[in-house]
Amino acid sequence: MTTALVILAEGFEEIEAITPIDILRRAGAEVTVAALTEGIHVTGRSGLTLHADTTLTAVGTQEFDCLILPGGPGVKHLRADLRVRAILHAHARSGRWIAAICAAPTILHDAGLLENRRYTAHFSVASELANVLAAERVVVDGPIVTARGAGTSLDFALRLASCLFSDKVAADVGRSICT
Repeated sequence: MTTALVILAEGFEEIEAITPIDILRRAGAEVTVAALTEGIHVTGRSGLTLHADTTLTAVGTQEFDCLILPGGPGVKHLRADLRVRAILHAHARSGRWIAAICAAPTILHDAGLLENRRYTAHFSVASELANVLAAERVVVDGPIVTARGAGTSLDFALRLASCLFSDKVAADVGRSICT
């Protein structure tokens, strides 16, 4: 079973979290949604409150095939949490997939994971990311997938389905939702 972990912090961008969760579950992944804080209800930037499956503390050192970091104002909480950096480094060491959208590639940058890589991110954080490919919607470089923002969420999610499963699975999911 292909597994993915999505970490939600208060202020997360709803579309950037929900779209990959939905698409990957349709593709057949077991997606775990973990709240950064100890409560399992996390409110996004637009006021939608999601009921996470668990907390990051409860996840502990459990391994996943893919780690997904949504963007939005909540990125500041993800950047400040040393557990997130430790999980990123563990994923990077083992060559497992890491995905970040919008402002979340800054978390990868802070962890030193974008060195000598191609990546994209939201224009609001471009000043922090010297080599950002600002015109690219989604960029895959090795096991790292980045995307620009909410408007690229479906492209991002389908690319993750392709990376984790196959192009055929991603195409089938895309057709099922009329892309």
